[in-house]
Amino acid sequence: MLQLLHTSDWHLGRQLYGRSRYEESRAFLDWLAGVVRERRIAAVVVAGDIFDTTTPGNRAQEMYYAFLHTVATTSCCRHVIVTAGNHDSPSFLEAPRALLRTLHVHVVGFGKSPEDEVLVLKDELGRPELIVCAVPYLRDREIRSVSAGESPDDKIDRLLQGIRSHYEAVSRHAQHIRNELGGRLPVVMTGHLFAAGGTVLEGDGVRELYVGSLAHISADIFPSWVSYTALGHLHVPQKVGGMAQRRYSGSPLPMGFGEAGQQKSVCLVGLDGDREAEVELLPVPVFQHIEQIRGDWTAISGRLSTLSMADMSVWLEIVYDGEEIIGDLRRRVEEAVSGTRLEVLRIKNQRAAREVPGLSVEESVDLAQLDERAVFELCMEAHQIAPDMRPGLRQTYAEVLRELEEEDVLA
Repeated sequence: MLQLLHTSDWHLGRQLYGRSRYEESRAFLDWLAGVVRERRIAAVVVAGDIFDTTTPGNRAQEMYYAFLHTVATTSCCRHVIVTAGNHDSPSFLEAPRALLRTLHVHVVGFGKSPEDEVLVLKDELGRPELIVCAVPYLRDREIRSVSAGESPDDKIDRLLQGIRSHYEAVSRHAQHIRNELGGRLPVVMTGHLFAAGGTVLEGDGVRELYVGSLAHISADIFPSWVSYTALGHLHVPQKVGGMAQRRYSGSPLPMGFGEAGQQKSVCLVGLDGDREAEVELLPVPVFQHIEQIRGDWTAISGRLSTLSMADMSVWLEIVYDGEEIIGDLRRRVEEAVSGTRLEVLRIKNQRAAREVPGLSVEESVDLAQLDERAVFELCMEAHQIAPDMRPGLRQTYAEVLRELEEEDVLA
């Protein structure tokens, strides 16, 4: 049985309210390389969002390439498949493609032809052992035909049809190759998108991939005969359509305080010919504790006291929603954590914002730590845009962002 490891959404280089995540990321990649050795993993699939930005820093790049080298030179791992996510630059990922292929690392950044995305991987004796449909995040310009005078709804419909058509073409090509090779090879398909029914959490950083709602991208674009579908983009580990063989591995690190306490995992997949894949979730250790403390001052101060006595290193978000108006919440919190290993990254005073004019919900808003959409939401709030106008403005803004992001990627 061939052992495959499915992971995604590393977001190397990401910060959490100004705090670097490099040490956590390095610890995770070291742990993951250990899993590959201990479990005798033959193939590793990374389903997008390797980096947090299209222009990753030197430290993020060093960790990425060091991991690829470590895993590719083990005695067990024969294949590494990397596909781009919406946070990644396809051209950056593909730049060393020929060099990485000498290490049996296959990189697919752009949505190209089925011939480029369907990979036939071989065992130690040169015999085909696995077919991978390495589909990356599909960008608008790669899959959507443009017509003069089309409405926003027309654009969405054409985009969704482009996604479906692309997967159908890749599936047909993979099935043709599989039949030529005897019809029993396991097939793994990747994707980086928002499948219908997917779960997201507040603060997890998941960006809308396409203009409009992605609820229309049904899981039926993934063929039932595919052995396993390895998805990226959603940070909560979850099945797709209730099927264990279609999964989001989720992010290995909590991307925001909304994910605090969530058990992260990677997927260990056993593949044996045309038999149903066996899936096991491997829990990822916690490399940096984060926690959201919500409640009145009694609840908040009590939890801070408990954590300080435990002598734990914890990054905290404080959300005060008690009935009493507290104008000096930050001072109280700072006094409570003074001399401890607790570090408060964010404080939200919900009650004061409702009752005291001019006081922000978030006492320390750093625009550098907010993405473009969060800043846009603050702008609409500040200008008191009517609620019924906001959905249309969000859609228009999302379309502008997509065009700017794609121009940057293709430059």
